[in-house]
Amino acid sequence: MSLILAPNSFVIAQPTIFSLLSSMQPICNKRTPLESTESILFSITPRELTIKATDMEISLQSTAEIESSVNDAISFLVSGKRIFDIVKEMDGDITFTLEGNGLNLRCGGVDLSLNIKSAQDFPAFPERIENLMHIDAQFLVGLLNKVSFLVPSNNSNAALNGLLLEIDNKGTSMVATDGHSLARVTTSKYILGEKHKWLLPKRAVMELKKIIEVGGAEQVFLGMCGSQLVFSGPNFNFFTKLIASPFPEYAPILDKQGFIPARVHRGDFSRTLKRTGCLLAGQFLSTTFTFAREGLNVKLSNKEVGSLKESLPLSIFDGVPVESRFYSPYLLNGLQVLSGDMVNFHIKNSMRPIIFDDANDEYSFTYLVMPVSAVNAA
Repeated sequence: MSLILAPNSFVIAQPTIFSLLSSMQPICNKRTPLESTESILFSITPRELTIKATDMEISLQSTAEIESSVNDAISFLVSGKRIFDIVKEMDGDITFTLEGNGLNLRCGGVDLSLNIKSAQDFPAFPERIENLMHIDAQFLVGLLNKVSFLVPSNNSNAALNGLLLEIDNKGTSMVATDGHSLARVTTSKYILGEKHKWLLPKRAVMELKKIIEVGGAEQVFLGMCGSQLVFSGPNFNFFTKLIASPFPEYAPILDKQGFIPARVHRGDFSRTLKRTGCLLAGQFLSTTFTFAREGLNVKLSNKEVGSLKESLPLSIFDGVPVESRFYSPYLLNGLQVLSGDMVNFHIKNSMRPIIFDDANDEYSFTYLVMPVSAVNAA
């Protein structure tokens, strides 16, 4: 049965509006040259509520069905943080009513009002989305998790502060590097006839993951809107500007010609690396790794803390011994993303990276770490 509402009112459940406002807080709370970006744009029609937030780099539009007494579309701005903090402390169905220059919120015994501003002050929002493909939402999050951990935040090279997304007629790949390590995941499940390449800011990647995980969408549409990349679900459109700086040419460093394959137990290797980390004491010291048929020997010496010597068994290593130095936390970062009890890797010499491989029926993952020069040896 429909509620009898005062003019220019709508009703929405607290969990629904709270979820929408939550996803917009990282956007409306970022300072920009425009004061209006601290606000969220509310647009109300007889059956739907649309709210929008932007910080001029990333933008989010979300919708929800409502019961309303609105006859014509109404739009206004309200402080994003203030309305979030208030709705957070309310329960049940909330009735919103426009009264002059205020937005009234009623719920149980609660009756309060927030000042609103004209929607004309809000920056123009992207329109005319060109959908390119759809992706299983959880699969997309899984791919992002494989590489996003490696994207730095404030690297002096702007291109390294982004995640490279490439799609062509062979498949989809994501790549990230911090200049010391590189992670790449590829899948043949999703293809496009025309080759595309986009460099997404780290912040956009992190917010997109949260929106998908909280929203529970089964499918996400990938599209373009002018120069922005768009990810869309049943009730949201997430827009991001792209990094213009060129991503480093990474393909040559993935070439494993002349490398020796080997295999090590992931758990044992991880524990060894964690123990070396305990001896680093915040210092950038290299650990020496000697790969041989007899096994893997690990050595680290920190004059201020102590020393470590460990041996681990290796499988399938067939070549002359290779001694190389690595900063152990870089190795550990990648091991935490790899799956399975045994880890496959390739090694060549002290000047080339160690390259880890992980693959299944849905994706292939590569993680490499560059060696540390002898100058930085402990």
